[in-house]
Amino acid sequence: MITNFFIPELNNHDVQELGFQQDGATCHTVRATIDLLKDTFGDRLISRFGPVNWPPRSCDLTPLDYFLWGYVKSLVYADKPQTLDHVEDNICRVIANIRPQILEKVIENWTSRLDYIPASRGSPMPEIIFKM
Repeated sequence: MITNFFIPELNNHDVQELGFQQDGATCHTVRATIDLLKDTFGDRLISRFGPVNWPPRSCDLTPLDYFLWGYVKSLVYADKPQTLDHVEDNICRVIANIRPQILEKVIENWTSRLDYIPASRGSPMPEIIFKM
């Protein structure tokens, strides 16, 4: 996926200052994957074993983890799709219909989470709730 889709798609955009962040899942951090991503993003790679080490179990800080995946999944499976085509259609529809206002709220909440880091000293952030 990285070599056949992701990197060719990046070549169609100006990404010279774009950083890339991923979690520390083992399949994401095997040497071949990290080397490929380092070649593409250099010191802008945020990942386990990357130039910028992303702390393990940091889902409190990752908007995809604390919001987007659950939000998309709840809408994709709301009508109980029975085929892979139906699931794929639902994913495309849901992603296309995410309003900019929702993403603005995600960023506001992310900023709140970042502000909490010094006080939390690395502990989870149970009192920070995603606010719509």
